[in-house]
Amino acid sequence: MRFTGFTDSDFETFQIEGLEERMEAIEDRIRPKFRTIGQELTDELSARLGSEMFLHIAKHARRTVNPPQDTWLAIAANKRGYKKHPHFQVGLFDDFVFVWLAFIYELPNKQEMAQTLLEHIGVLKQEIPKGFVISTDHMKKEAMPMGEIDLEETLKRFRDVKKAEFLVGKHILKGDPLLKDGDRFIEMVKKTFETLVPIYKLAYK
Repeated sequence: MRFTGFTDSDFETFQIEGLEERMEAIEDRIRPKFRTIGQELTDELSARLGSEMFLHIAKHARRTVNPPQDTWLAIAANKRGYKKHPHFQVGLFDDFVFVWLAFIYELPNKQEMAQTLLEHIGVLKQEIPKGFVISTDHMKKEAMPMGEIDLEETLKRFRDVKKAEFLVGKHILKGDPLLKDGDRFIEMVKKTFETLVPIYKLAYK
């Protein structure tokens, strides 16, 4: 299957009422696209990092009542799971696609990684373009442009607050023509990940 882009129907998935009905639409509309682009991106990251990376597609298995507000693929260095490891993500809400390097609250060594990033904050400021966005909670849509955020305070909060997270990357709004062009979209994601790889490596120092 060739990825030809995201459609209005993909975004409308998140307007469907009911857990079962929405999950069925995610399975039919979005997951086949994730499998296609995910494998290409996993191969790209494995080559770039010089070690095997593994594709995970969100299952939303813990949900019993409320349908998911977003869905995603994740690429991590661990075959069994991704939440306890820094990982790369591509996913969508009902009005934008997100492309992240994600450090979420389930990281067992979150404080140490946060401290390492703080100690190399100059590198982060140099490596992360001003147009990228930062989020502190993967469950919420809100994100701040890199050029407007207090990076030091954000990283300190990530280190000191148990549920705080650190996600850096891009949002592409639903109407952007880029999303309709599969090849251009994949190329953009690869370039975004290329920019974020030094930060991923830094966290493991």
